[in-house]
Amino acid sequence: MSSRRSRQSSVPRITDDQIIHLVSKLRQLLPEIRQRRSDKASASKVLQETCNYIKNLHREVDDLSERLSQLLATIDSDSPEAEIIRSLIM
Repeated sequence: MSSRRSRQSSVPRITDDQIIHLVSKLRQLLPEIRQRRSDKASASKVLQETCNYIKNLHREVDDLSERLSQLLATIDSDSPEAEIIRSLIM
């Protein structure tokens, strides 16, 4: 138990003001909350929306990568366009 306490005490603690500031930054980054222009969204709602937004971004990246791969399969592999697509996928 004492080793757990010593590890916890060596980790800098984040203050309430820092948490408020970070949640405020997230509010500004999230399109759905920003469009509503509402500062009344709770911190838990902002964190929930952040997680959903990141998941959606991952899905979009995966979808775009798949579409680029499909496009690459339909063009001449030695063409300049193919090289551009390969650079986007990697």
